[in-house]
Amino acid sequence: MDYTAALDAALGRLHDEGRYRTFIDIERRKGHFPHAIRTRADGSEQKITVWCGNDYLGMGQHPEVLAAMHEALEATGAGSGGTRNISGTTVYHNRLESEIADLHGKEAALVFSSAYIANDATLSTLRDIFPGLIIYSDALNHASMIEGIRKGGGAKRIFRHNDLAHLRELLAADDPAAPKLIAFESIYSMDADVAPISAICDIAEEFGALTYLDEVHAVGMYGPRGAGIAERDRQMHRIDIINATLGKAYGVFGGYIAASAKMVDAVRSYAPGFIFTTSIPPVVAAGAAAAIRFLKGEGGRALRKQHQDQAKALKLRLRGLGLPIIDHDTHIVPVHVGNPIHCKMLSDMLLEQFGIYVQPINFPTVPRGTERLRFTPSPVHGAAEIDQLVKAMDLLWGQCALNRAEASA
Repeated sequence: MDYTAALDAALGRLHDEGRYRTFIDIERRKGHFPHAIRTRADGSEQKITVWCGNDYLGMGQHPEVLAAMHEALEATGAGSGGTRNISGTTVYHNRLESEIADLHGKEAALVFSSAYIANDATLSTLRDIFPGLIIYSDALNHASMIEGIRKGGGAKRIFRHNDLAHLRELLAADDPAAPKLIAFESIYSMDADVAPISAICDIAEEFGALTYLDEVHAVGMYGPRGAGIAERDRQMHRIDIINATLGKAYGVFGGYIAASAKMVDAVRSYAPGFIFTTSIPPVVAAGAAAAIRFLKGEGGRALRKQHQDQAKALKLRLRGLGLPIIDHDTHIVPVHVGNPIHCKMLSDMLLEQFGIYVQPINFPTVPRGTERLRFTPSPVHGAAEIDQLVKAMDLLWGQCALNRAEASA
């Protein structure tokens, strides 16, 4: 086989479909986010504004987070020294897990190297813990949940997105005595819509199913202390396992689950994705714990309000131009384009002509024909940044002759 030709053909298909992803060199400078410096291919620098980051609240630059990380770095050095089972558990990891458990009102928590690994490792391991487990998965669940469910083997059922009647129908068709788990997200980040958590919990209780909730795009952002949509909707006590990230609203790195002490102990003891992975550095654990502590308090409530205000302002301005935004009253602002080539073109023009950095979202992240630009305003995107973005979108939308009347729900 001509392996080089096969590689060329595979990459060529992505270019032809407008789906080839280009990563740009970005230098974030402390205290200046969302502004950054892009290094072009010719070595020249361009000042840019980042509009597609998941550091939703700017906590990656927060003084309390940085101070905690500096203290841990000076105290312990760089790495953790090993897996958690060997030498990689430190006081910083234990403190972080205590903060997480307290945040979600659970007995215990377990930190992983990412929320992807936390989903993958936990969902695949639950089949070992509960033989014969049937997992009911929302059709739009994240790739990490899909992979964990697939990897674990066993029975799975896919219910139509947020379709309670379909979920009930699938549950009713299975053996009442079989162990069951419903896996879903609180905020689905590509359309920014929200799961009916209370109603899903009602169904879970009716059929004796466990509940597994991914709060990755909601922790830090919603609820009185930033624990997520389940906290906002007063449903945290009804969720058996909560998964979330430390790399978005908390501005650092890593992922976790929070659950009962026995559930966490079982996952800790059985999951290869936890057992055989070097633990996150103490400096990262210290920064994450500081971010969680801050966002639990008054400072966090103020940031969450500012964030929602900025998201509403951007949606209002874009809607006023007649652009097809997807609005489910959350902090993510997707603008529907519907064509991968046009989407990439808009992204490139925004960057080159206006210094606005937003990556195109295309298949397989979203279905073909639903390509979009996904903007993530933050408390540090002020009126000037919003005004620049809106004017650029207005001009480029007209230049590309895209439809302003094609609204998406």
